[in-house]
Amino acid sequence: MLRFLLFCLVLTSCAHPFKDKVIIAHRGASGYVPEHTLEAVAMAHAFNPDYIEPDVVITKDNRAIVLHDIHLEGNTNVEELYPRKKRTDGRWYPVDFTLKQIKKLKVHERAKGKTTVFKNRFPYGASSFEVPTLEEYIELVQGLNKSRKKNIGIYPEIKAPAFHKENGKDALGIVMKILTKYGYNKPGAPIFLQCFDPDLLLDFKKRYPDSPIKLVQLIAHDSWGESKHNYAKMMTPEGIKKIASYADGIGPWFPFVLKPSKDQKSYQETMLVKWAHDAGLVVHPYTLRDDSLPSFAGDTKSFLNILFKAKVDGIFTDFPDSAVNILRK
Repeated sequence: MLRFLLFCLVLTSCAHPFKDKVIIAHRGASGYVPEHTLEAVAMAHAFNPDYIEPDVVITKDNRAIVLHDIHLEGNTNVEELYPRKKRTDGRWYPVDFTLKQIKKLKVHERAKGKTTVFKNRFPYGASSFEVPTLEEYIELVQGLNKSRKKNIGIYPEIKAPAFHKENGKDALGIVMKILTKYGYNKPGAPIFLQCFDPDLLLDFKKRYPDSPIKLVQLIAHDSWGESKHNYAKMMTPEGIKKIASYADGIGPWFPFVLKPSKDQKSYQETMLVKWAHDAGLVVHPYTLRDDSLPSFAGDTKSFLNILFKAKVDGIFTDFPDSAVNILRK
């Protein structure tokens, strides 16, 4: 009997020490099929992450669609279908298109010209994919939750709220109406709402003071121009305390947690996670990509172990199956 109990103890201790960390499917299973398509959602769901992430932008007729950018040319054939609808800056914006027009577009793997950003991912222009609405996205997640007996959540990001406001669109109001319709604006609902712009999160607190939806402040490099705000100032003890006054977590670019050396072969843990945890915030960095790992991590398992030893609470990943297989099995 004693040997049996010891054997059971050994088996139990073999469970991965980070098995309870949160896994977020970044733009769906975007490492395998074009990002944010319903096919990417279905594939991600089959991998059993904790959450699936939809980025949200608004159309001319006030429909919420799932797309990573406020531009269309990066992963659709908009140049071919609507050559005259580009703005003077040479770009095509969803806010200038109706949903009916958006639905005529064909989604392809993210590319620069016709060269995919990640060369070994889904072939450029192959098969047929379209841009989904947020409602379609949610209905697929909830439908699969029912048929597969799961409770996988959503982790929406509202993109460029200041841009939408300049173009007469209340992105937050449109998205919240949908989230409420589908039951996410109630206690216990599996959802985080994220944004790079703190003004939107502060506006959320003013407009929906009783909402239980958990908010995440995304943190970018200042050179990216994600908002008018200074992200370097956010990554200080004072900045983190300020974030904790309106948000439940932060979503930093992972080099803000693990600062790489100049040759990228080693790293140093920063104080960001400690400051966040001291302020009561969770930390969900982005983005783990199996096909684009930092040099200091030999493989996905090594990178996950390094991240979680740094005490982050979860990770956004293009390959949710890898993270699930490593952490949960």
